[in-house]
Amino acid sequence: MEHTELKQQISSYIIQSQEEDIKRIALELHEGVGQNLFSILTGLHFVESSMEQPHLKIYLHQMTELIEKTIQELRLLSVELHPPALSTLGLLAAIKSYIKLYTSTFGILVNLETSGQEKQIPEQKSIAVFRVCQEALANIAKHADTSKITMSMNWEDSQLSISIFDHGKGFQQEEMKNHPHSLGIAAMEERMLLTGGRCVISSKIGEGTSIEISLPI
Repeated sequence: MEHTELKQQISSYIIQSQEEDIKRIALELHEGVGQNLFSILTGLHFVESSMEQPHLKIYLHQMTELIEKTIQELRLLSVELHPPALSTLGLLAAIKSYIKLYTSTFGILVNLETSGQEKQIPEQKSIAVFRVCQEALANIAKHADTSKITMSMNWEDSQLSISIFDHGKGFQQEEMKNHPHSLGIAAMEERMLLTGGRCVISSKIGEGTSIEISLPI
């Protein structure tokens, strides 16, 4: 029993350390690299407006468009790594922010329904739930072959319940045990276990996949 608890403590420490690094990198991308690129873009706009040679003006315009695209990609990457809303506005706002990014990236519509009053969750648990939802949605984009997802968040007095259903092609769970994809599923289950919650995944060929997440609050 002591060995199991020690293993869980080590796993929790590793995950927390990784999240701190991810948060730092996301902040640097947004406020460091992103701001530097924006300063360069502003300067190029000024040079472009005063340029008279047509061929150089066209070239500068192409460069400004490339930098604008790069800034947007950095912003999206920063949000994907660690959405600012998670620390400032809470889990629901972070989920909504990620869904917007997810739909614009993959073209998969996510119908999110919520019930109950959102409650304050410790940051470590909030991050764990967000990461599990993020992993679930990423797996759906890669494997489910679907254009829509039904997602619900139910806030109760002592528990948060999240349900994600992909309406996709599904898979045979018995055949997933030795598949590389099973590592992602195991990681989702382990993350929730470390927070005192659960993640249960069920799927049938041709009937889609269901992810049920629960967290005591």
